[in-house]
This record gives sequence, C-alpha cells and structure tokens, in this order.
Amino acid sequence: MNKKIRFNDGWEFAKSGLEKEDYSDLSYEAVDIPHDWQIYNTLDLYENSIGWYRKRFVYNKKAEQVLLCFGGVYMDSTVYVNQSAVGEWKYGYSSFEHDVTDQLIDGENEIVVKVIFQTPNSRWYPGAGINRDVWLKTRGNNHIVTDGIYITTSRQENGWLVEIETELNIEEDVQLTHRLFDSDDQEICLTTETISVGEFSVLTNQQSMFIESPKQWDIESPNLYSFRSELIGVKPSEKMESIVQRIGFRTIKLDPNEGLFLNGRKMKLNGTCEHHDLGALGAAFNRTAQKRRFELLKEMGVNAVRTAHNMPAKEWMDLADEMGLLIVTEAFDMWERTKTTYDYGRFFSEWAAADVKSWVKRDRNHPSYSCGASAMKFTIHMQVKEGKKSRECS
Repeated sequence: MNKKIRFNDGWEFAKSGLEKEDYSDLSYEAVDIPHDWQIYNTLDLYENSIGWYRKRFVYNKKAEQVLLCFGGVYMDSTVYVNQSAVGEWKYGYSSFEHDVTDQLIDGENEIVVKVIFQTPNSRWYPGAGINRDVWLKTRGNNHIVTDGIYITTSRQENGWLVEIETELNIEEDVQLTHRLFDSDDQEICLTTETISVGEFSVLTNQQSMFIESPKQWDIESPNLYSFRSELIGVKPSEKMESIVQRIGFRTIKLDPNEGLFLNGRKMKLNGTCEHHDLGALGAAFNRTAQKRRFELLKEMGVNAVRTAHNMPAKEWMDLADEMGLLIVTEAFDMWERTKTTYDYGRFFSEWAAADVKSWVKRDRNHPSYSCGASAMKFTIHMQVKEGKKSRECS
C-alpha cells in the first residue's frame, strides 16, 4: 500500500563557507527538523554560509516509487542521495518533492541536502535551512498524483453539492472511492467508481456527492469534515492508497460594491500581516508556537491573516481551518526584478510557474483559504508578458 511517513528524525547538520563543494569531511551534529541554523547566532543573523543536512537510513529496495517531500527549505537547495544529485529547488517557501527511486540501494543509504544562504536575500528575517517537515513517500505505479484531489463545495437549493476531481496514474482496473465523515467519525456519504484501463494511463476522474444539511465552516464555528479517498485494486481486491484531508462547507462572495460575505453574512476582515518566522524562535515551523500566535490574534479581534509575503507551511493552513481564520496567501515579494541582491528574483522567470502550481494545488481544499493574491497577480503578469489583453483571473 502507498504510504507517506514523517521523516524528521535522525538528521545531522554541518555548516561551511560558500566556497565548500565537498561535504564528506565536515563535522556533523544532530539537529531537530524543522531547523533554522541562522537563529543560533543572534550576533550574525545574516551570515553567508552553506548548510549541509545529512540523514542515513536503512531501506529494503522494492518495486515501487520513492519520493522525498519537503515542506520548505530556505533556500537554493540541492538534494543528493548516495552522492548522486537528484534535484534542486530554488524558492524557500514552496513545497516540493524529488523522486529518489533510482538512487536508493538495499541497505544503508545517505541523503544530503545542500542549502546555500547568500545575503541580502530578503526584506525581512528569512531564516535558513530545512525549516518545515520532511516526508518519505512510497507508492506503486497505481497512485493518486501528489495534491491531485480537488474538492469543491457549492450550496444548492436543498443542500450542498460536493464535486471531486482526482488526478490518477494507473496501469490496471481500479476502484476510486470517496467517503465523508463528520466530527464524530461517522460516515455520512460515499461515492465510488470503477475505472477500467487497457494500459498505463494518466487521467482525471470526476465524481460528486450531495449533502443535505452539513454544519457550515465559519470563523465563529469552524466545523470540519474528514474526507477520505481510497484507491483499491479490482483484481485482486487490495487497498492501494488512502488519503485523508479535511474540508468545510462555506460560501465566500466578494462584491466590489458591497464587500465580503461569508455564508451570506456581510463582514469586515479584521486582519494582520504575518511573516513566517516565530520571532526569537526563528523560522523553523513550530505548531504549538503558531497556535499560540493565532490564539493571541483572535483575542485581539483578528479574523483574517495575510501571509507576508510567501506561502505558509501547510500546518499553518491546518491551524487556520481548525481555529476559524480566513487566510489570504501570497507567494512572492519579488518578481523578475530583484529587491535585494540574492533574492528569488534571480530565479523567478524559470521557477515561478512550478512554485505557483505547488502552492495552489496544495492549499486549494482548505476552507480557511479565502484568496491567493499572488496567484492572481501571477496570472496577470504572465498574460501581460505574453501580450494578451485579458486581465481576468479565476
């Protein structure tokens, strides 16, 4: 069965100057992931350096795909498996994954993540390192594409329509089932479909379900439902994959004359702008600290947060779902022109589309996700760049 496990334990860290190319002779020490190496020296928070992360683990190689998934690495990272480079990622705030199947061997394996920090690279304190969770994902040729489930809810006359669009890679007949559970873990709805293929296929499956009277998600009562998607083989009947995420039922309307309506109720956004770091704790994501920050903001009367100026950790969005905060997310502070010497503007033209895709697909099912400001700006930017007149975004 396809699996995804947290891979934060057992990492070691070493730091070197920018000129260092060989990581074999470094002196490593154990660290906790998520990790921000810059916060440890408050007298030099913007030191030019390379951070090297190493993890050794035993793996029994099977006929499956293996992917390393990173919630965020700040910034300009390269991943090596058994001394072979498997991929790089430039931005420090977007999630990404690398297929490491071909580089793994039976027995002990070594992962090294190289992170280059050159300053100035931001207008705020960015931190440096693997500052969000790491995951190891194993899957067969039959699988649901990463972040490939798109769930939309819309109010109808007699209830709510839930539409599910699922991206699949399959090479045999499978059954795709979606189940909805309430807060007491009671199943309240199910939809299923058998998908027949003659050979390997990349396809999109569409299903729907109807819910008569769900509890709505709101800033004062953030009701959440568990949505479980299962991929099951037909012959033989075996569970291939199970993905659980949370959804909420709510309507959002933005009217240029009347303002914002949540579930038909006019409201004002009492918002703040929040950077991704946690003050003296640094930029390594800490769920307890972030929850405390949200609690303090809500006590002040805040009902909305704008991420400044980047996509947040996925766990940030999970907390907003649970606590009833509307989130306006951004992706970029700089575009094709840099604001500081070594910022993301160096990589924007080549990498922005991949970052926007990662960001939008990852967060699109969160009920707290009210707007993706940079996604709209990016769409307009690309249309103007390509000479198109249309300025409409969706």
